[in-house]
Amino acid sequence: MQETTTMRPTTKPIRPPNLIRERPMRTSDEMAIGEPKLSVRQLNFFYGAKQALTDVSLEIPANCVTALIGPSGCGKSTFLRCLNRMNDMIDGTRLTGEILLDGQDIRGPKVDVVELRKRVGMVFQKSNPFPKSIFENVAYGPRVAGVRGHATLAPIVEKSLRRAALWEEVSDRLDESALRLSGGQQQRLCIARALATDPDVILMDEPASALDPASTARIEDLIFELRERYTIVIVTHNMQQAARVSDQTAFFYQGVLIEAGSTNELFTNPTKRQTEDYITGRFG
Repeated sequence: MQETTTMRPTTKPIRPPNLIRERPMRTSDEMAIGEPKLSVRQLNFFYGAKQALTDVSLEIPANCVTALIGPSGCGKSTFLRCLNRMNDMIDGTRLTGEILLDGQDIRGPKVDVVELRKRVGMVFQKSNPFPKSIFENVAYGPRVAGVRGHATLAPIVEKSLRRAALWEEVSDRLDESALRLSGGQQQRLCIARALATDPDVILMDEPASALDPASTARIEDLIFELRERYTIVIVTHNMQQAARVSDQTAFFYQGVLIEAGSTNELFTNPTKRQTEDYITGRFG
């Protein structure tokens, strides 16, 4: 049975331990400027008869990092995959509500799903480079889109690798297998592959969960750099990571969006008791 999300009585702000912010975050006022990049309205999602998301509404500001947090099985990754219709590939699923990208319904009858996934790229939890060269991994998306010729593809590959902070490490071995890269390099390669289709939004499903601390720090630095060009939505089980990299945080529990807001405000003065209990470690 779902817990009641009552308002928390006014108390002094809380400060969970080890939530250290080294990068400037967007303020609530900055995030409110302009139209949101993505607007989700009364989203319900079902796997067969099982409801995984219930009446979720969330505005995702442009050029910001939005972190989705919550315990395992709470619907974070399901919500993320709704944003570029990845769940369409699962038989028996059903979705109601609206998801608007720049004001347009991504489920409209004229929407080309391939084009949608070029605009809303995806980086998965486990790095999944293709068994091809580094160059061909990054060039894959543009090739599928009809771009041909090494002279045309080379600048796209270089730009994408530079934006993924990988060019200096691999520029002299683009013909080598991507499988020879380290785990952290492979994940940055997957980010470069997503960038090669020139997306507006990048979805990241726990992109650093399988990486060592040094590689995780590099991915976090990269997320912060990419925010200037892209809108980023990241699923993370690591609250410290959410606090370090995000501008907005959304807390999910049992398929319900309990609370969303400025990362600083949500972590220091949440309005819902469940949010406070989760971020202070009382459950989850």
